[in-house]
Amino acid sequence: MRRCLFTLLGHLDYIRTVQFHHENPWIVSASDDQTIRIWNWQSRTCISVLTGHNHYVMCASFHIKEDLVVSASLDQTVRVWDIGALRKKSVAPADDMMRLTQMNTDLFGGGDSVVKYVLEGHDRGVNWASFHPTLPLIVSGADDRQVKLWRMNDTKAWEVDTLRGHVNNVSCVMFHARQDIIVSNSEDKSIRVWDMSKRTGVQTFRREHDRFWILSAHPEMNLLAAGHDSGMIVFKLERERPACAVQGGTLYYVKERYLRTYDFAAGKDNPLISIRRAGAMGLNQGPRTLQYNPAENAVLLCSDVDGGSYELYIIPKESTGRSEAAQEAKRGLGSSAVFVARNRFAVLDKNQNQVLIKNLRNEVTKKVTLPSPSTDVIFYAGTGNLLCRSEDKVVLFDLQQRATLGEVSTPFVKYVVWSSDMENVALLSKHAIVVATKKLVHKCTVHETIRVKSGAWDESGVFIYTTLNHIKYCLPNGDSGIIRTLDVPVYITKVSGNSIYCLDRDGKNRVIQIDATEYTFKLALIQKKFDQVLQMIQSLQLCGQSIIAYLQQKGFPEVALHFVKDEQTRFNLAVECGNTEVAVASAKEIDQKDCWHRLGVEALRQGNHEIVEYAYQKTKNFERLSFLYLITGNLEKLEKMLKIAEMRNDIMGRFHNALYLGDVQERVRILEESNHLPLAYATAKVHGLTEAAEDLEAKLLGDNKSVPSLPEEEKSVLLMPPRPILQENNWPLLVVTKGLFEGAFAETVGAADMEDDEAAGAWGAEMEIVEPEEGLNGEAVIVVDEEDRGDDEEGGWEMEDLEIPADAHVPEVAHETAFFVTPTVGMPKSQSWIQNSSLAGEHAAAGSFDSAMRLLSRQLGIQNFTPLKNIFLELSLASQSLLPTLVSVPELPLFLERGWTDSSPVNAKGSPAILTKLSSLEEKLKVAYKTTTEGKFTDALRLFLDILHTIPVVVVDSRKEVDEVKELLGIAKEYTLALRIELKRKEPALKEDLLRQSELAAYFTHCQLQPTHLKLSLQSAMSICFKAKNYNTAAAIARRLLELNLSPAVATKARQVLQVSEKNPRDEMKLNYDPRNPFVVCGATYTPIYRGSRDVSCPYCKARFVPETANKLCPVCDLAVVGADASGLLCSPSQMR
Repeated sequence: MRRCLFTLLGHLDYIRTVQFHHENPWIVSASDDQTIRIWNWQSRTCISVLTGHNHYVMCASFHIKEDLVVSASLDQTVRVWDIGALRKKSVAPADDMMRLTQMNTDLFGGGDSVVKYVLEGHDRGVNWASFHPTLPLIVSGADDRQVKLWRMNDTKAWEVDTLRGHVNNVSCVMFHARQDIIVSNSEDKSIRVWDMSKRTGVQTFRREHDRFWILSAHPEMNLLAAGHDSGMIVFKLERERPACAVQGGTLYYVKERYLRTYDFAAGKDNPLISIRRAGAMGLNQGPRTLQYNPAENAVLLCSDVDGGSYELYIIPKESTGRSEAAQEAKRGLGSSAVFVARNRFAVLDKNQNQVLIKNLRNEVTKKVTLPSPSTDVIFYAGTGNLLCRSEDKVVLFDLQQRATLGEVSTPFVKYVVWSSDMENVALLSKHAIVVATKKLVHKCTVHETIRVKSGAWDESGVFIYTTLNHIKYCLPNGDSGIIRTLDVPVYITKVSGNSIYCLDRDGKNRVIQIDATEYTFKLALIQKKFDQVLQMIQSLQLCGQSIIAYLQQKGFPEVALHFVKDEQTRFNLAVECGNTEVAVASAKEIDQKDCWHRLGVEALRQGNHEIVEYAYQKTKNFERLSFLYLITGNLEKLEKMLKIAEMRNDIMGRFHNALYLGDVQERVRILEESNHLPLAYATAKVHGLTEAAEDLEAKLLGDNKSVPSLPEEEKSVLLMPPRPILQENNWPLLVVTKGLFEGAFAETVGAADMEDDEAAGAWGAEMEIVEPEEGLNGEAVIVVDEEDRGDDEEGGWEMEDLEIPADAHVPEVAHETAFFVTPTVGMPKSQSWIQNSSLAGEHAAAGSFDSAMRLLSRQLGIQNFTPLKNIFLELSLASQSLLPTLVSVPELPLFLERGWTDSSPVNAKGSPAILTKLSSLEEKLKVAYKTTTEGKFTDALRLFLDILHTIPVVVVDSRKEVDEVKELLGIAKEYTLALRIELKRKEPALKEDLLRQSELAAYFTHCQLQPTHLKLSLQSAMSICFKAKNYNTAAAIARRLLELNLSPAVATKARQVLQVSEKNPRDEMKLNYDPRNPFVVCGATYTPIYRGSRDVSCPYCKARFVPETANKLCPVCDLAVVGADASGLLCSPSQMR
């Protein structure tokens, strides 16, 4: 929590600037009281007052190394003050001297700080002055719109040059700490960058409405901040990512205008050739990308010089040191250039939408037209191939065949990283990574909340990448995680084992050691290399809840069970994988009622009655125990439960057990003891207990109570429990071969333990409930019969030594490797449907609504899922059926798959049957057209909205159908917008507003409608504008109407309107409507957005809106958020190939 520590009082007017000293506990402040004060923030006193300016002091700052202060004032001067005497005060003065010094300081300014230089040259007040961090230079900016550069030595200071360019007062100016440039900002709403050596401006940044006032530089990072009227901006002046390329074990990169190499194995850095280019010393004109051709030892550099250009260097074979002998580079214009063959490279010509194939002499050999007209960057994709970035997709293009080989939808791609075998590619965008095969078949997508900076593939096929503050990994199935954190961003060049080679922002090579155990383990698990997984578990290289959670999520709880030490976690994993033996051991250690209850439920599911019985005993759940004995037919233990209930004085327990046993006499006795004499009499009478019934009848009559009347005996039915026919112990389990992990870990079990386990299993020892005895507190306790214990008098097990001849030969018997285990639960069909699917419709049909909503949010920016609720439910219900089975047995679910036939393989991966088809949407479109023609606009709007809400979950097969879906989406959007405009016009509130009615009617005609509806809309708009005396607009609409194929009556009417309107060509009202200037209609305000105006769009329906609608729900489709980032509509598996 921020709070004020202390307040320094002394200035008599506004304070303009304050600054901390970099070493001493000092603060310097400048004020409108024409003074500069230096404060000690430890003693919280003013230690010096600098007087001499005769107007407001606008700024004051310390020199970073020397004992100097520079100040600027509206008295048109810059002053440099020597504060060396302040530093020499190392001993604190006495109290009297302190008071005298303080008085002299306040009155006369003190003698600790003296003026060293007074710099005069500005014609108006100076707003800012600052020192150069290392050179004896000062820069100042003033209201005369000039920036002046000053030099000083030990005796004097003088003006060096004046920088002109600002058209209003210069507010702030400073030297850049890392480059020879000066940065200034001004009230002319601009920031200017000046070359300090050439004294010329090299770059200008402007804002539309905000004046700049202040500048500041980060002390360590290459960041600047500028404050303006509305806030501030943080920016950097140059790219910090070094251009680099890896070839084998060598890194080629550019640093300080030299092409250098770095040997990964030896760790040696070697400069090759100079790439310094005359006249290209400005900002952001260094190489952006680098490509190396090992066949010809050539390097291709691309930069932003001249709007995009490239340079081709042939490196001399003998160059081993810093060499200037390289031949002159071959240059040309082009936004990007890549090698495509041993002696060919391709250059992108965006203006002509083509690539120029050139040889190493920089001569054009061929021109190839690109498949997409919006291609803005090309990337390397192997010999003869290119990756072309176009809007929201990347296309794989074959230059020889001039054909598209693949395509993948992706956010704006900035970098492309190929694996060493060229089998996989990672497409890096600002906040996402798309991994695909060499044919651009989509494999997975990883989304990040902070910027992705770089990446590289390791030898095992895992993609390692960096963000601003983490090194992370991405597995082939899309799982990702953090390897380690970073202090500063780095750019990965190579991954080798546990070493990551990278470049930092200063172009220095660094080697970072990482622990690759986690992602190596996960990769081995995915690839089913269980021997490697086993080795890693046994070496105890893994720990932590994240690994356990990952194993559970991926369906390997039995793997996690072998290296988890925490008993609670072991118990949870054992229950999940059905290992009741481990679960019992952990439950004994934990000994909590909840654990025993869960164990009982799992054991009951497996049919292991012994463990169920033991768990119920531990929880003293007598009711469940009684029912367990009933369903297993164990009448002996039921009789013991009856005695236990009697000892516990549990009336209902006694009655239930007597009912289970069919013991009528016991039930009569219980009812009689509990004073339920009528019930006792009825029970005895109907079960033929004559003597007991007569005694109870006498008691009822003695108590003056009525004897209940009972039906005739032949009509009554005795309630007797069925007798058990066959009594079994546990359910039989499948006999399967011991798994890899069980077998490996079983080897560590001692031989004695194995013998004990086998003995227990062979004898089938069971836990018994025996005769109850009275405990100390009156409750029943469970004891073991004496006959079950060992008895020394009877000789125990009688295992005496036998006299066996020494030469008796016994053949060795192999141990059984098979045992009873619980069958593992298979993957549900609905989960296999969505495992590798990115189609929201398939996720909804599988019942995975959460993942479907996440996909729609990422692909289409949808945030309002209320209109989609019923559609999701219909899809889920339509993708499965229920097959009735036996009575009291639940139905079997049958999953319906798309395109299934009798010849389909049993375990083939299928896709769910989708209820909504493109043909049904086309039929609904025809009905909507007809409803619109009939003028039922509300019903038509509902139909078009149904189409809009259904398209996100439609699944089609071919690319042709994908185009049809997108066309249908555009039609539905246009009609929805048009109908909303028309319904808005017909609102009662606008009945008297002829101006707004005329505007809305005119806008209605500019929606993309069918010719029939366009004619109707033009007729309506013409009539409305004519009646409102807006003749000029009515004439324009009539001309458009006459261009269509009209009936004679309508054509005659249009000509009449045109004739009358041309005689009086004016509008009664000033409409916001210009038919000659192309526009689209805003879907929120229903106003025109003319060409060239700023707008935002809905990521789903592509409706356009004024900028104020950004981040709000789209009023047209009622689904997506306007202006949200989205990757695009995915409705077919063919889009992911």
